[in-house]
Amino acid sequence: MDSVAHILATISSPGELAEGLAARAKARRLAADLSQEGLASRAGITLSSLKRFERTGEISLERLIRVATALGATGEFQQLFAPPELRTLDEILARPSTRKRGRRR
Repeated sequence: MDSVAHILATISSPGELAEGLAARAKARRLAADLSQEGLASRAGITLSSLKRFERTGEISLERLIRVATALGATGEFQQLFAPPELRTLDEILARPSTRKRGRRR
């Protein structure tokens, strides 16, 4: 099973993914010895937004990026929708060509 299939098999819902993300962010905050108030201040978000995120996983994308920046975790966003790594010539040849938008006439 490739890594994407493995990840998808372990996630049963978007809510669970969000809750797991929140739990990892909280663990990283605690490892950095930051209070919720301290992280919210560093991230430039309200304390209530951070508390809701850590409790429910609910947060806007912009606020999530702010939290990630404050925790030094922005590198992970660079890989979020990266194209899959091609390992063999067969995979490269089987890859569909990039679709280009046609011009309207």
